[in-house]
Amino acid sequence: MFPDDDQNIAADVASTDIPTKRMLSWAKNSTIYRLGRRMMTERELFDAITRKARTKFEDISGEQLKAVAESAVAFAYEIGGLNDVTYAEVRTRSGVRSGKSKKAIAQKLSVKGIARETAQAALEESNDFVAAVVFARKRGFGPFRRVELDEKRKIRELSAFARNGFAFEIGNRIFNMDREEAEEILLSGSVF
Repeated sequence: MFPDDDQNIAADVASTDIPTKRMLSWAKNSTIYRLGRRMMTERELFDAITRKARTKFEDISGEQLKAVAESAVAFAYEIGGLNDVTYAEVRTRSGVRSGKSKKAIAQKLSVKGIARETAQAALEESNDFVAAVVFARKRGFGPFRRVELDEKRKIRELSAFARNGFAFEIGNRIFNMDREEAEEILLSGSVF
């Protein structure tokens, strides 16, 4: 091997670590497309760009892949398309309105890559009781029951509250509530 060959090999190795202009341009376009379709977390965007870049660019190195995904995330922050705090707040409000418990919402946020502290801050003002009333209405439980109550149904309803992350006290309180009181809670609009 000649000294010049060593320099060429080193240059080739260094160049495979840096993404091409085409890769970076694609990352920006892909970021705009993805964020235009739906709200994403930083981790979701990073993973989506990584996955797609692997298939788009056949001989992309691991370093290039990471750099492309990081540039996409940086670009998303630059244009104001990413905000994990806002994402957590929106998902929390949506979860409560659809009858999800704090525990279920926190788990979902964790899966999406939201930091524990951010999730806890978003969940702070949410109301598990209101979410449980919504859950009861959706499932026809407690005050929204349409059939006669028997022991089997009682166990099934209370178990469903527990399986969905609601405390026994909340499930039991809603179970014993009358329909008028439950409707009042839903009409008050106190999701938070």
